[in-house]
Amino acid sequence: MTHAPTDARPAISSATDDYLLGMRTIAPLLVAAGPVGLLFGALAAQKGLSALEILLMSAFVFAGGSQFVALDMWTTPLPWLTIALSTFLVNMRHVLMSMSLGPSTTTFTRTQKLVGFLFLADEVWALSEQKAARVQLSFAYYMGLVVPFYLMWVLSSFVGAFVGAAFTNPEAIGLDFAFTALFVFLVMSFWRGKRTGAVLAASGLAATIVYASVSGPWYIVAGTAAGMITAAICAKVFGLESDRITQEAAR
Repeated sequence: MTHAPTDARPAISSATDDYLLGMRTIAPLLVAAGPVGLLFGALAAQKGLSALEILLMSAFVFAGGSQFVALDMWTTPLPWLTIALSTFLVNMRHVLMSMSLGPSTTTFTRTQKLVGFLFLADEVWALSEQKAARVQLSFAYYMGLVVPFYLMWVLSSFVGAFVGAAFTNPEAIGLDFAFTALFVFLVMSFWRGKRTGAVLAASGLAATIVYASVSGPWYIVAGTAAGMITAAICAKVFGLESDRITQEAAR
């Protein structure tokens, strides 16, 4: 007499629970991402893009930062090469985010990694890193973050195409700061004391200097490089300090 496996239902239940937990975790950020999507759709419509073109752009590109950069350069004739280079530089951070998150995706299959990193966004990365710092990151939890965030971005930008007239002056209602506020929240969620402060200061200073002196999105590369170098130096310096304190305590 054979018995059916008893572990199938718990596994499904666990995956469902993880997925729902991911949705609950990303929910507060949807409130911030929605207005940003509306703003993008409105600005894109003002540039002459149709609602369908805006929908397809958000669905296939799914990169808010580079989409806004592309809009800034959206003129006639369209500077395809300049837009491609600029958006490539803006999205270089995704390489670093993938490298950072990669070690936490050991339970993902190859296909799951390809799908997961295809939909990687700053917000998804930040919340995934926070989860991985506490427990094992599951693909179900990861997709619980991705799906609602992706749908919010695509749908809000599509709706923004129809309400563009209401956003002729987004500064009047503070909507222009929504994108900045969202990233400030993400950065501060990783605050670890003076080491984090040093990294942010170096990155911000380098980005500001390059932004003021060089045209194009090179300030993003400069800020990233400065932050990485400072982080490496801090890890070595504070690591040595931690070792010294541990040795003194042992004595």
